[in-house]
Amino acid sequence: MFKYGSPLNFQRWLDDNQHLLKPPVGNQQIWADGDFMVTVVGGPNQRTDFHDDPVEEFFYQFKGNAYLLIWDRGRYERVNLKEGDMWLMAPHVIHSPQRPEAGSLCLVIERKRPQGEHDALQWSCAACGTLIKRYEMQLESLVADLPPVYERFYATSEAERTCRECGQIHPGRAYQAWHEALKIQPD
Repeated sequence: MFKYGSPLNFQRWLDDNQHLLKPPVGNQQIWADGDFMVTVVGGPNQRTDFHDDPVEEFFYQFKGNAYLLIWDRGRYERVNLKEGDMWLMAPHVIHSPQRPEAGSLCLVIERKRPQGEHDALQWSCAACGTLIKRYEMQLESLVADLPPVYERFYATSEAERTCRECGQIHPGRAYQAWHEALKIQPD
């Protein structure tokens, strides 16, 4: 009767989709055909990539804690998302969501991308912040479109992942090694 169906019981949806909110998938989009991408993201999930999103992102950390690494003004910064926190992030803030707590859950809402507005995933040197690799894409699905880009970067050679400024080799998917080299250490 309604375009997006009847109201859904969020707790029931969480119970039904709990298996998708853990590694290796970690997230699930609630409605596939709306103007907004409404996604629930679960932890644990730590990563070495940064996202450049052309639209605002709304975060509601409703269970557990998480944080965002931000690359801004030539340095890494950390934005903590404690349980119960909400945050609206401006477009094109270079960010890396980190969800180290198992069972943590965050509701993320963002607008679908108009044709021609590209997202990007990028990997940078942990020591000096120099851009190592950047891939731009027309994002249609957070669940389906990002994993192939991760795999593309992880398949690069050490030479392609070597920082041209300081010589440090980006460890690819080995997030622990990358985080150890950061100037900002997790709590």
